[in-house]
Amino acid sequence: MIKISKLDKKFGKLTVLRELDMEIETGKITAIIGHNGSGKTTLIKCLLGLDKPTSGLISINGFQLNGDWSYRDNIGYMPQLARFPENLTAREVLRMIKDLRGFNGNMEDELVAFFNMDGEMKKPIRTLSGGTRQKVSAIIALMFNPDLLILDEPTAGLDPISSSLLKDRLIHEKEAGKTIIITSHIMSELEELADNLVYLLDGRIIFTGTIEEIIKRSGEKNLERAVAYLMTENGA
Repeated sequence: MIKISKLDKKFGKLTVLRELDMEIETGKITAIIGHNGSGKTTLIKCLLGLDKPTSGLISINGFQLNGDWSYRDNIGYMPQLARFPENLTAREVLRMIKDLRGFNGNMEDELVAFFNMDGEMKKPIRTLSGGTRQKVSAIIALMFNPDLLILDEPTAGLDPISSSLLKDRLIHEKEAGKTIIITSHIMSELEELADNLVYLLDGRIIFTGTIEEIIKRSGEKNLERAVAYLMTENGA
């Protein structure tokens, strides 16, 4: 369980997050959506310990974030656009990150096979397509078997087969009890994956609830139309 209480984040005079109060359930997929500049990325950075909140509290499974970054060992993060050393092969990138983490497991072998990456692992990163790099990023997020996964536009650049594989894997991870946070502009994808949804606007939570509740509240037929309706209703 992630609990966020009265979370504010300011950059100088600019307030990016405004008194956020929310809970993210264990064993669920929670989608965080909003316009560019709504505060999604800043919230994720606060969860990852990359930005320090101006005020308020965040706790992850009872561990209050207060400068001790050991909790991050149990987080898998997949950014929208990952950057790796261009001269290294995909296999060398995985080995490097394992060495940095002091990790001796070999879960990456199963993930490489799952994502049909066997033929790409000896190739330098600079030669890989954007979608293939995205799969390397997915493997890195998953290979430490974390309890919390944070994924920022994870299917961006993926072909339909790879996108389907990743979504199947996320559902598998959820069924194994993992907590997953995902951002995406593709509402059909979130309707397929997410249990809960949080909509941010100018750093505030405008609405939150289960996917079913949000669709029912709007009276629309799917999530995309429901979100559009609620955005209009709230002056977005």
